[in-house]
Amino acid sequence: MWIGVPKEVKDNEYRVGLAPACVRELVSRGHQVMVQAGAGAALGLSDAQYEAAGAKLAADAKAVYDRAQMIVKVKEPQPRELALLRPGQILYAYLHLAADRELTAALLQSGAVCIAYETVTGPDGGLPLLAPMSEVAGRMSVQVAAAYLEKPNGGMGLLLGGVPGVAPAHVVVIGAGVVGANAVQIAVGMGARVTVLDKNIERLRHLGSVYGNRVVTVYSSADSIERALLSADAVIGAVLVPGAEAPRLVTRAMVARMKAGSVLVDVAIDQGGCAETSRPTSHTDPTYVVDGVLHYCVTNMPAAVARTSTFALNNSTIGHAMALADKGWSRALSDDPYLRAGLNICRGSVTYAAVASAHGYAHVPAEQVLT
Repeated sequence: MWIGVPKEVKDNEYRVGLAPACVRELVSRGHQVMVQAGAGAALGLSDAQYEAAGAKLAADAKAVYDRAQMIVKVKEPQPRELALLRPGQILYAYLHLAADRELTAALLQSGAVCIAYETVTGPDGGLPLLAPMSEVAGRMSVQVAAAYLEKPNGGMGLLLGGVPGVAPAHVVVIGAGVVGANAVQIAVGMGARVTVLDKNIERLRHLGSVYGNRVVTVYSSADSIERALLSADAVIGAVLVPGAEAPRLVTRAMVARMKAGSVLVDVAIDQGGCAETSRPTSHTDPTYVVDGVLHYCVTNMPAAVARTSTFALNNSTIGHAMALADKGWSRALSDDPYLRAGLNICRGSVTYAAVASAHGYAHVPAEQVLT
């Protein structure tokens, strides 16, 4: 199979779909890999490294899309990339379609076979291709909050960990999944006062057993979220409903009552955000203020640490990429129910129920498409 790796074009997106080591794995199995020149340059992966791994170099994205039977990307195609997709071509990338009606419509029109990293499941019920970027974003979220609490960056001028005689900042984490657990780890490590909310008692119990009285665990409800927000200096939105829009747990009225100069980092923004006041931002223009609360809603947070993120992502995605290349998409999806869960759009049909529901499309189960 011909596999294409275009250079990412989203704002400040430096990650790359396949690192040279992964290219080498695919080439060793008899596949051809075409990489757009300069695709990994920003994170220190040279064209020479790709060629040494067996890749062919392409001068531009069009050459990659024209040749490839499967496109391996990181982020969802941007408007200029959508026009390059063709019927039957495999697109293997993060898509987050439940929060993006226009992208969903464009991918349906393309006729491509679209497999979303974020809905591929694992035997334990987890989301193994989403997990590494959730770990990165969760850890980054507290670093970001700490930076934006500084007065020159628009915050109230608070040191996250405090100093002897001065109380630390109060960090509230909404959601105790992968993002939330990693945010808690960093917040505790930086010396903050930490509260984490979730409806899953087992997750709260686990965090309580790990961190003891350094973390306050609270069952999530509208009332408990509101009370936590009133005393929060930094809020991390870490809510996830797999493949669906994030629930808007933080209302506009709640934000209006938060402290002036506090910070809201909405990691759930890829899926629409968990605050009514959240809207997507970019690394170029990452923040805005609503009712005195600084909002950070960058949709590709892990791109800021592109080298770490690329290797972490590739470790998780390469196995399924090899299966798709070795078997073709139809057999690979038929053989593997966990990979099949990643099929969101297939040749003009919406095959993921949450995406169909979000945008009012008919849902055609993946099993029906495959038969």
